Amino acid sequence: MESIINLMHLKMTTPTWFGWFHILCLLLTVGATVLLCLLYKKGIIKNVSRVVLVMALIVIVLEIYKQLQYSFSYDGGVVFDYQWYAFPWQFCSMPMYAGLLAGVTRGKFQSFLYSFLATFAVFAGLCVMIYPGDVFTSSIWINIQSMVCHGSMIVIGVFLYYTGAVRIEHKTILKAMAVFAFAVGMAVVLNELVVATNIAGDETFNMFFVSRHFAPSLPVYSSVQAVVPYPWCLFIYIAGFTAASYILLLLAMLGKLIENKIRAKKNA
Repeated sequence: MESIINLMHLKMTTPTWFGWFHILCLLLTVGATVLLCLLYKKGIIKNVSRVVLVMALIVIVLEIYKQLQYSFSYDGGVVFDYQWYAFPWQFCSMPMYAGLLAGVTRGKFQSFLYSFLATFAVFAGLCVMIYPGDVFTSSIWINIQSMVCHGSMIVIGVFLYYTGAVRIEHKTILKAMAVFAFAVGMAVVLNELVVATNIAGDETFNMFFVSRHFAPSLPVYSSVQAVVPYPWCLFIYIAGFTAASYILLLLAMLGKLIENKIRAKKNA
């Protein structure tokens, strides 16, 4: 058991912003995105929902590993200490749940989940992949897990646009916002429930970083919460992330417009 736990805690020099590890992960993300789209174009991949499901399952397996690694250590014997701050209901945890559900459902419900994966999830993935911040640690496996998790958000989002599984239109953001608002609402409930029951003791439990019981660590939101009443903070939080995600959708719409014009000139 000691050897297994030690293997789980293999160390590396903490990667730096745009260091070799970061650049490698960025290149792999771009490569995976291009490859997936090419395979679809050539007809090798035909089932979009299956791709989304497989990716979600991979991320879920890696998330389970992360939870185990955070919880178990060896100090003359096996020590279990659950890290409540790492409970898997953060913004960047949502794509694995959305992907899992989208992979096994159809119709409007799947459309809402796809819309979320192509907007909010892509924005979250881009933020971390471009600027990892304190995401990088000295743990080899956690670094890999984090990059696969966030990189997959970009891969799947672009793939959904490319295949037409997500319509590049204004109302897509409304569908996505409904999923995001639900996720934030659940985070609020969990934050209040854990504090009320004291199940986490003195440990930090701050899902989506919107708990009114702990100081937020998000750069902009921390300043907002310091001067704005809590209910309005949540509204600003949702509105802010929606605006950022909508900008990505607008960029996709612009790209589609340019593509259509180029295609029209070729056919003229």
